Amino acid sequence: MGEPARSTGASGTTRGGYAKGDARRELIDDVATEIFGTQGFRAATMLQIAAACGISRTGLLHHFPTKESLLEAVLARRDRGPADPDGPAPAGSGDGRDMLLRLLSVVEHNATQPRIVNLFSVLSAEAGDRTHPAHDYFSHRYSRLRAELEQALTHLACTGELVPGNDPRALAVEIIALMDGLQVQWVLAPDEIDMVAVLRHRLAAALTVPLDPSPFDHPPATKEQG
Repeated sequence: MGEPARSTGASGTTRGGYAKGDARRELIDDVATEIFGTQGFRAATMLQIAAACGISRTGLLHHFPTKESLLEAVLARRDRGPADPDGPAPAGSGDGRDMLLRLLSVVEHNATQPRIVNLFSVLSAEAGDRTHPAHDYFSHRYSRLRAELEQALTHLACTGELVPGNDPRALAVEIIALMDGLQVQWVLAPDEIDMVAVLRHRLAAALTVPLDPSPFDHPPATKEQG
């Protein structure tokens, strides 16, 4: 008795189609990130993005019906990055030092992502206009980050790890402003600005105990004489 005929089926074709569609969406996302980051959302056009992707405007609209929906996808992809600076704090991370270390990790990651940093700088400036489609995104982002950072700094103040005289709320705003300002300067002069070092310097000035003390901060233990 012969083997049953193997069906090519539609499922394989369907999976291939999905993969091709995902690849096309990723390409569009990459191109939109580049164009939004260099020209801003207002100046960019769907026709321009489609041309840069090598597809028709109709083909682009098949994946993203509006420029606003494309912007949402670009921002959502940023938030799914390996080190999202502004996502909710991990569950159970009540230690204020964890939050500050997380900020340093984020800045270190950002220093490898010039396109994303430029996109963020351009869009956050544009979003000051209340009619901008990203206005609510950035407004909520900053509100959440301020609250989480203030809570972390308040915890450090309660444990005696924050230098007296620092107001947690004001310091939270200052640290966020420093991070954003560093990104703008770094985009303009990446070889001259060390974002991680500058942020670490500011955080060290606010803490009574360094975030990650060097082993050379303490004298080595001496062996007892036998």
